Amino acid sequence: MSVLPLPSSLNDYNTVEVDLELIRRLDRNGPRYTSYPTADRFIEAFNQDSYAAWMRRRNIGPLARPLSLYFHLPFCNTVCYYCACNKVITKDRGRSAKYVRYLAHEMKLQASLLGRDRRVEQLHWGGGTPTFLPAEQMVELMNATREHFQLIENGEYSIEIDPRKVDAETVALLGKLGFNRMSVGVQDFDPSVQVAVNRVQSETETLAVVEAARANGFKSVSMDLIYGLPLQTVDSFDRTLDKVLSMRPNRLSIYNYAHMPQLFKPQRRINVIDLPQAKTKLDIMKHAISRLAEAGYVYIGMDHFAQPDDELAIAQRQGRLHRNFQGYSTHADCDLLAMGVSAIGKIGPTYSQNYRTLDEYYDCLDRDELPIMRGIELTGDDLLRRAIIQALMCQFEISIESLEIAHLVDFNRYFASELAQLREYEKSGLLSIKDGWITVSPKGRLLIRTICMVFDRYLRHDDERMKYSKVI
Repeated sequence: MSVLPLPSSLNDYNTVEVDLELIRRLDRNGPRYTSYPTADRFIEAFNQDSYAAWMRRRNIGPLARPLSLYFHLPFCNTVCYYCACNKVITKDRGRSAKYVRYLAHEMKLQASLLGRDRRVEQLHWGGGTPTFLPAEQMVELMNATREHFQLIENGEYSIEIDPRKVDAETVALLGKLGFNRMSVGVQDFDPSVQVAVNRVQSETETLAVVEAARANGFKSVSMDLIYGLPLQTVDSFDRTLDKVLSMRPNRLSIYNYAHMPQLFKPQRRINVIDLPQAKTKLDIMKHAISRLAEAGYVYIGMDHFAQPDDELAIAQRQGRLHRNFQGYSTHADCDLLAMGVSAIGKIGPTYSQNYRTLDEYYDCLDRDELPIMRGIELTGDDLLRRAIIQALMCQFEISIESLEIAHLVDFNRYFASELAQLREYEKSGLLSIKDGWITVSPKGRLLIRTICMVFDRYLRHDDERMKYSKVI
């Protein structure tokens, strides 16, 4: 077991303890809780009419909130074998040109449901590979966005970057378009690992993108790594960490690779015998956490780390951290409008998801209908459980009294069975229940998904969990 303390001036939230025996015993399949209820619980009875009704209600009185916009850009010109995203593999830029036109039409339909207040505080282009779009299509999409929405000054405008497809000129254009945050995909710098997952990417081209971002006024650069990929070892991943840490990204995400070839066809190209054993995988994770702590990064939660002066770290210390479909965020009070195939949005107490295929998406928009495939309107019970899961995921603690006041429940009676299970976790040292608080311990923080699953009403049987990835 290793305890990884951080500077005493930082909030205790940022201390994480790696207990490998406990992780081996309690690691299981479970949701990542970018929403509650999770997307697999959405229903087709929630359609575009349901969505439009809530959009109209949003415009009345206190329901009106600032907006966050998400655009799913699914195109890639090559396939990374580990990828579980909804993507379209093509080299034809004409397909993305058509898609951008349809995104503009979807924005027009969305905007028609809004009142005058169309302030946007947060915007994100995700994929796929957003930089698959050539410069003229990027300009077209951002111009259409500004036509229908008001992007406030100093908002949080981010984009996911594949360094293999971007040069300094493209980064400069992104800065001019208003982007000020960048997420850079790395995964691993080891050449043999890169070949095994069909993503060959040099340190030089990655560093060039990072330096271009800083030269063009980007406020934050985040990097994504994955542990558990084929041919990885502790030593090889340590060398990747050396290269990544030398670039000093503001944020780092180190994701667990979930090998689920029955769900994601590209993963079938990965040779199973090359995947690291469970012990090696945990050793990689433990070593990575130790290295990041030594380098001064603070633990945000799940698989996210940040420099102490980063907005996420500050928001967590101030109790303002939030979690949504893009991960951790500082914008808790925003409604999320989501555009593009499979995109998931949030308006008031509802979630909605667009159709997953291009044909279905285009067909709806050709009929001047929003391409909503399914969604859900949260019940009072859903809202209560969501508040608990959000607090645990972001702050590692909940105030029982605050929840009772906000939701008018007797917590101990309402959650009697859940508390009984939590008491068992308390015996294992994952958390404490005392003085009106449930507080996750440093050794419980890596297992926060396991703890949150206790409050998930939809997970009643073990067989329901098999469609999710492992917690660690």
